[in-house]
Amino acid sequence: MRSRTERTTYVWTVQQGGEVVGRAVVDVPHDAGSRVVIATIEMLPRVWGQGIGTAVLPHVEAIARDHGRSVIQNWTEQQASGGPRIEAPTGFGSVPRDHVARFLQHSGFGLEQVYRVSHLALSARIDAHVDALLSDARAASAGYRLVQWTTPTPAARIDDYAWLKSRMSTDAPSAGLDTDEEKWDARRVIEMEERVAQMGQTLLVVAAEHIETGRLSAFTELGIGSDHTATTHQNDTLVLKEHRGHRLGMVLKCEALRLWRDLMPESTRVITYNAEENRPMLSINEAIGFHAIAYEGAWKKELR
Repeated sequence: MRSRTERTTYVWTVQQGGEVVGRAVVDVPHDAGSRVVIATIEMLPRVWGQGIGTAVLPHVEAIARDHGRSVIQNWTEQQASGGPRIEAPTGFGSVPRDHVARFLQHSGFGLEQVYRVSHLALSARIDAHVDALLSDARAASAGYRLVQWTTPTPAARIDDYAWLKSRMSTDAPSAGLDTDEEKWDARRVIEMEERVAQMGQTLLVVAAEHIETGRLSAFTELGIGSDHTATTHQNDTLVLKEHRGHRLGMVLKCEALRLWRDLMPESTRVITYNAEENRPMLSINEAIGFHAIAYEGAWKKELR
C-alpha cells in the first residue's frame, strides 16, 4: 500500500460506527504520458446495498482529475457462479453479473478483459507429470539454457531482468485497456526486491538465456509470503515475441515448479492469473494441471 518511485498510492478506510468495513485504493502511475489511475473500492459484503461504494467513488474520481487523468481502471476478482454473465468484448471469457459487476456498470465502468484465476494442487503425481512435460519440451529449446535465482537478482542479470519486466507491459494481451509502457531499470528492480524482503517474501525467478547472444529471453516468477504453508503465486511470466515457438513457456513453468517443490515443500497449491485470450499460456497451464476457480474482470471508465 506504500507509494513508490514509479507511482503514488492513496488509501482510505471506510468506517461505520467506528468499525472499518471497507477501503478504497488509488494508484497514480508516473509513467510518461499516462492518463490512467488504477482504483479499487472494497466493502465487506454485509454492508453492500447501503450506497457506500457510490459515496466513495467521487473521492476516487477527484484524485484522477487532480492528477490530470481521464481514465479509471479496475481489476476485480469474482467467484465462479451460475446465472447471467457479462461477455468480454475481446470474445474471450465472461464474468458473473453479480453485485460487484452491477455496481461497476451502474458507476459507468465497462468490462474490457477477463482474466482466468487458475489453481494447481501440488502432489507427487503432479511432480512426476511436470518432470515428463519438462523432458518432452526441452528438445524444442536446445538453443537456450535455464538460469535461476532467488532475490536479490545477481548483478550480471539485473539489466536483462529489468528489460523483461518492462516488456510485460507491452507484450502481454491488454484488450481495450489503456496500458502504460513501464520503464524498468536496475534501480527499480532493486527497490522491488527490497519490498519483497521487507514483507518477508521469497521470490524465485527462472529465466531462459539465449545461448547465441547470452541475453535473457524469457522468465517466470514464483512467490510466497512468510508463511511457507500458504498459497504460492505464479507472478509474471513472459517469453519475448522474438523468441516464441521454442516451448520456452512450458520449460520455464515446469522447471520453476520442480525447483519450488525443493525450496518450499510445505506449500501445496499454486495460483496464477492469465488473460482469457492468452491461449498459448492457458494451454501450458491446462497441460500442467491448472483449473479455473474464479475470474477477474478488467474494467475501464472514461471520465467526462
